[in-house]
Amino acid sequence: MKLRIAGIVTDSIVDGPGIRVAIFAQGCFHACPGCHNPHTHDANGGTEMDVEEIMAEIGRARYIQGVTFTGGEPFLQAKGFAELARRVKAADLHLVVYSGYTFEGLIEMGRKEPEIIQILSMADWLVDGPYKAEQRDLTLPFRGSRNQRILLSAQSLASGQAIPAIE
Repeated sequence: MKLRIAGIVTDSIVDGPGIRVAIFAQGCFHACPGCHNPHTHDANGGTEMDVEEIMAEIGRARYIQGVTFTGGEPFLQAKGFAELARRVKAADLHLVVYSGYTFEGLIEMGRKEPEIIQILSMADWLVDGPYKAEQRDLTLPFRGSRNQRILLSAQSLASGQAIPAIE
């Protein structure tokens, strides 16, 4: 299975707890003013990579505690990222997923696209919501604006309501 990727960083310390491999999805329709990664917006940009190739990159990374799906918008490629999430969790790695959609919006979208729910069920954390420049706050861990939440993804999914991982 192939994914369109904007890039991979194998030693990120800003995209979740510990040292992580950050997978940047290519394609995003949110177009948040002030976006940190505008080069990821074009759905036709980036590079196609097979899930096996991405897992090989993760396997070569040293001293990592987890993997982060960011972007772009990973949920625009839900089928491929669900497969990648299965492999990441089989490797016993912590998984953080960033999305410009809210948890509640993803649940709604997941009614038509079950892979969205699959990703949420495997992710340890979901960082949700669009970046809002007027709410920018550089003191917040792992997010850019105050409206964004860090949620316990699987627990939130199981309970049907957003459960914070970090306030």
